[in-house]
Amino acid sequence: MSGFKGNVDDFGMDTISLAGPLEAKLKAILEAGFSQVMLSARDVVGHAQGLEAAVKAVKDSGLRVTGFQVLRDFEGLSGHLHAYKIDVAKSMLEMCHALGSKVLLVCSSTSVHASQDKAHFAKDLKKLAMLALPLGIKVAYEGLSWGRSVNQYDQAWEIVEMADFPNLGIALDSFHMLASKSKLDDLELMDPEKIFLVQLADFMWQEIRSVEEGITTARHFRVFPGEGVHSQALADMVKRLYSIGYRGDYSFEVFNDDYQQMPLRTVALRAFKSAQWLGEDVMKRSVPLPNQIRLKRGWASH
Repeated sequence: MSGFKGNVDDFGMDTISLAGPLEAKLKAILEAGFSQVMLSARDVVGHAQGLEAAVKAVKDSGLRVTGFQVLRDFEGLSGHLHAYKIDVAKSMLEMCHALGSKVLLVCSSTSVHASQDKAHFAKDLKKLAMLALPLGIKVAYEGLSWGRSVNQYDQAWEIVEMADFPNLGIALDSFHMLASKSKLDDLELMDPEKIFLVQLADFMWQEIRSVEEGITTARHFRVFPGEGVHSQALADMVKRLYSIGYRGDYSFEVFNDDYQQMPLRTVALRAFKSAQWLGEDVMKRSVPLPNQIRLKRGWASH
């Protein structure tokens, strides 16, 4: 793997992994050694001083915004439901643009009110991408493991290909791929330029036995890469993505109730340890020395 280049800057944290106000989250992420952040809409709109203050906090932090999440249950609706979701999408795109984010994450629908017609999905996602285009935003479509019609990444890819629009691509999430036992071989069929985001997380048990367990695990018990029991599969995924030519961002999307009760600095340093594992051990990349020193100093104090 000696051909790998780059460093820890390829990896970022998501604000959903941390408790507390937005400024404290951004400070912890930056001080842990990260240069980018994935923003959850609730962390932005929930700011005590409002949206403008949240945007200022993000820009003042110096962190690059990996993406903005998440638009849910968008595709496949008709009539007043479709119109409602278009209004929601426009609002999210405006916030995404204000924050300087180049990517909006869209999750596959779980709505029983949505059609199951893939052509309908493709049409709706193309419409969303057209709204995003003037703002310079890419739309990344992700297959949820409990999605009603789209619950595998290859199904999401099929719809992206069907829509065939320049700023519509796919988001890959290792948690959903592990939970649904997705085969990684199909990654080789994908255009790496149309992979707009890769989200990484693990969990602590070998398999997900039901949809309900999958949802509960996803929302409460994810852990950072290298902390769970699927490290080998997760490392294999990252290596395969590199081999097909993916050179984009990786974000740690870790929903974990325990981490919500721990000091921000402790959690952020756990995340940075994951970035070091992926950057140095998995990807054979060199982590910048200042970050390495900061990590070891911080980790030793806990």
